[in-house]
Amino acid sequence: MIRRRDLLAGGAGALALSGLGLSPARAADEVVVGVLYAMSGASAQVGVDARHAIETALDVINASHDLDLPLAKGAGLPGLGGAKIRLVFADHQGDPQKGRAEAERLITQSKVSALLGCYHSAVSATVSATAERYGVPFLCADSSSPSLHRKGLKFFFRPAAHDEMFSAAMFDFLDAQRGKGQTIETVALFFEDTIYGVDSATVQRKLAAERGYKIAADIKYKSNSPSLTAEVQQLKTANADVLLPTTYTTDAILLTKTMAELGYKPKSIIAQAAGFSEKVTYDTVGDKLQGLITRGSFSLDLAAKRPSVGAVNALYKARAGRDLNDNTSRQLMGLIVLAEAVNRAGSADGQKIRTALAATDIPGAQTIMPWKRVAFGPDGQNTDADPVLLQWVGETFVTVFPESAAVAPALWPMKA
Repeated sequence: MIRRRDLLAGGAGALALSGLGLSPARAADEVVVGVLYAMSGASAQVGVDARHAIETALDVINASHDLDLPLAKGAGLPGLGGAKIRLVFADHQGDPQKGRAEAERLITQSKVSALLGCYHSAVSATVSATAERYGVPFLCADSSSPSLHRKGLKFFFRPAAHDEMFSAAMFDFLDAQRGKGQTIETVALFFEDTIYGVDSATVQRKLAAERGYKIAADIKYKSNSPSLTAEVQQLKTANADVLLPTTYTTDAILLTKTMAELGYKPKSIIAQAAGFSEKVTYDTVGDKLQGLITRGSFSLDLAAKRPSVGAVNALYKARAGRDLNDNTSRQLMGLIVLAEAVNRAGSADGQKIRTALAATDIPGAQTIMPWKRVAFGPDGQNTDADPVLLQWVGETFVTVFPESAAVAPALWPMKA
């Protein structure tokens, strides 16, 4: 919502002030954006990190920075007379129905002009439906379920890749390894029982069949399970060449510990990010994950070619005490993409912002991501969000795929 100041009547008054070397009165004080993440519960750290990322983006937008990013080089939104973005955070606790209720509260009570979130795909599904009902744009920063952009929604926009794009990159990598002489015949699917896990497995099942990989195990488990012993025993018995896990943080840690306890060591693990992109996972069990590969949207290695990447990472690290990762980079860019559209809309009106989002065309070089550009199709999905694959080596991630972005060849098989 914009709180409007008194304006000079007509353009003539503004021109008169301009002639005196004065600026017209600013058209707005602020544009309010609602932000939905889990700030409590099992995914609370994800929410804390998301807040740091989005507040870093807010600083880039509202202050002035010498960065090659939209809205960085001036304070506020010039299209709205220098208005600032104001954020209102809500805790959805990882619960889709709580997300729905919080989205409605932000729209009806906080009078937000747009919504941003939500990490959990199941929450983004209910939030996007609520936003659609009220005609408020929803910028899906990081949820990756492919079904989200296939609901015929007009107010849904996702700058980052979805799991079909990510999984295709994984299988492209496996094909490339085969081309280098590696024997890779079987894969094991291990996924949680939410929209995120089920959609990911559906895509990977299809790609495995198309690319000629046998599925040795296809295991759906209950998220936040107290034990994964039975499931890991199945994985060990199947002994696939590659394990493809789709899990959030708590389960990623439990899976890794259980694999170590049972002596299960696949040739490689290629993860669907989420829990396997979080610092807490590597702080806890990183010694057991040497050589793990995860898909990603972000490569800190890109800083060598694009100074803004390193500069923005430094801003984030000053707040969060850690580097940007797959999740936080998407969250940060999500607010910048949204604000860039609000600025072009010149308005806090949801329909006008939606129209501006639909016309977005940001070159990849003006983001912190390894993307070609940000431009949305009729379904609200950016199809130019190129994924990368990152390998955990020592105490850091190294970009290993595609070759155009890689800084080192992949270790294969992964080290024990």
